[in-house]
Amino acid sequence: MSDTPSPVEDLYDDASGHVALGELPEAIAIYRRCVALQPDHFESWHALGMALLRNGEVKEAIGAGLMATTLQPNDLLAWTALSQMYVTNKQIAEAEDAKGKARILSLGGKVVK
Repeated sequence: MSDTPSPVEDLYDDASGHVALGELPEAIAIYRRCVALQPDHFESWHALGMALLRNGEVKEAIGAGLMATTLQPNDLLAWTALSQMYVTNKQIAEAEDAKGKARILSLGGKVVK
């Protein structure tokens, strides 16, 4: 295995730098390039969802959050983030469902075996 980061990893790091500087539109554009180049890159979907949420683009954030939980259904942070996205969009039943999945994971269980 090579120690050289992939182009997606380089882009992801660049986008994360923009988030750190509060440059959300720039970060979102780069995260979108990441998922276009590598549609199964969980970290990019998760980060895209969080950046979209912080930027007030809630419906798109939920879509990215759903992709993240689809790619890694046993990721605690992905379900927690999705729950936050649903709460922001006033989808309380969906938020409670996502929160329940996060709770199962926090106790050492699995959502998908």
